[in-house]
Amino acid sequence: MDETVHHLAVFVSRLWQIHVFAEGNTRTTAVFFIKYLRTLGFDVTNAMFAENAWYFRNALVRANYNDLKNGIHETTEFLELFLRNLLLGEKNALHNREMHISGKFGSNKKQDIEPEKQDIGHEEQDIHISTIYAGCVEGLSNKTIKNIEKVYGKLLGKEYFGRTDIVNILGITPSPASELIKKMLERQIICTVEGHGKGKYRFCDTGKN
Repeated sequence: MDETVHHLAVFVSRLWQIHVFAEGNTRTTAVFFIKYLRTLGFDVTNAMFAENAWYFRNALVRANYNDLKNGIHETTEFLELFLRNLLLGEKNALHNREMHISGKFGSNKKQDIEPEKQDIGHEEQDIHISTIYAGCVEGLSNKTIKNIEKVYGKLLGKEYFGRTDIVNILGITPSPASELIKKMLERQIICTVEGHGKGKYRFCDTGKN
């Protein structure tokens, strides 16, 4: 089963990485994967994917992300923890903070957890947006990046959101919220959503330069 779990982790991470399902790639990958697992005899539902959507998405990122200069290598270990819970009924803790890599920059030490990282209960601070949308945040101020991270942590996984959601999360007025939306659209961090009225968006499945 250890070999099976590893094989499945590699399989789904590579399927996700080639972006075969275009828009909605992460969600569709999960549905496809569930159906595939059922053909192998596993009684799998969407429940764990729904409850750990952000962890699953970030585990896919870590399974494909390399920064060799800083000693960061792609790893399926986080996906395997998720799959062991899903397929074997294990109770491994699934913490996004354990995938945090910012503490490694400027150091060649091979560690995946920032030494002094504290769990402060806000998932949106666990992984930097620049890791997920590599290249998309270049030229933005630190304040803007932090605001995007806050919005990402609160709204990732929602079918769609609008300007009012950003206003409520950041405690800002509509005008700067619209400006933030414009910047995220320009950098393809968020995409427009049709069929729910004007001004509805969601986070894109992958960042694009």
